[in-house]
Amino acid sequence: MTTEKTEQAPVRAVPTKFIVRHGAMRFLGDFENDRSLPIKRLDQVIIKTERGLENGEVLCPATPQAVAYLAEPTNGHIVRLMTDEDRQRVEHLRSIHKKEYLAACAMVADHKLAMQIIDVEHLFGGERLVFFFLSEKRIDFRELVKSMAREFQTRIELRQVGIRDEAKLLADYGDCGKPVCCNTHMAVMPPVSMRMAKLQKATLDPTKISGRCGRLKCCLRFEQDVYDEFHKDLPPVGSRILTNKGQGKVLAQEILARKLLVEFEDGRRLPVAADDVLTRL
Repeated sequence: MTTEKTEQAPVRAVPTKFIVRHGAMRFLGDFENDRSLPIKRLDQVIIKTERGLENGEVLCPATPQAVAYLAEPTNGHIVRLMTDEDRQRVEHLRSIHKKEYLAACAMVADHKLAMQIIDVEHLFGGERLVFFFLSEKRIDFRELVKSMAREFQTRIELRQVGIRDEAKLLADYGDCGKPVCCNTHMAVMPPVSMRMAKLQKATLDPTKISGRCGRLKCCLRFEQDVYDEFHKDLPPVGSRILTNKGQGKVLAQEILARKLLVEFEDGRRLPVAADDVLTRL
């Protein structure tokens, strides 16, 4: 009688931590999976943060490499995978969103404060209501907070945000036809300058290089590193160079194409590849 040995597939260990996106401001955090829940990417979960109970979306296991990309990660624990009852509560909170927003706007008007409520976030567990507002100066909103606490019967947090944050909260689609970057994959708002627009030879028309927030488009920053790298390898405009076609003066640069517009000594103006430049004079 013979017996055959069967090989069992190794059991994959459940990750102990996951990166979860949560909150109206789309925070990214490193969350403990204490209960060894069978969690996978894009699962909807209930998490415990320093703010209270929140609903969130799992992005990936929290490996050291992934966590290193997070600028200011939040942290906490994954309580459970979202249930049907949890989803009904999320829908309920969405249904009363407008009512809470309009009530807050009315209170601001009653207190005659120079501020504009732009959005409201009702935490899943009901521990607090967060109202986001714009203002050009500091506001003494202590009396407003008391009125809101009486009205909503929960803890109130008023958070002043900037123009870019307003777009992150409210904007939908950009000129490219895709969802705005600040409300999808971006975790940190990058600095953007007019120098980037000029170097990339984008139009300088403010209406065409400004995003939904009215500031320069963040996508100008995404390609800037490549432009900087290519630009430093090209002879500057105005310099004289030697090519296999003769000597000439650089009139313009095509940075991504790595080409130069050169005026030669005989008056010809021709495009020249950067690799055809023999030396700078």
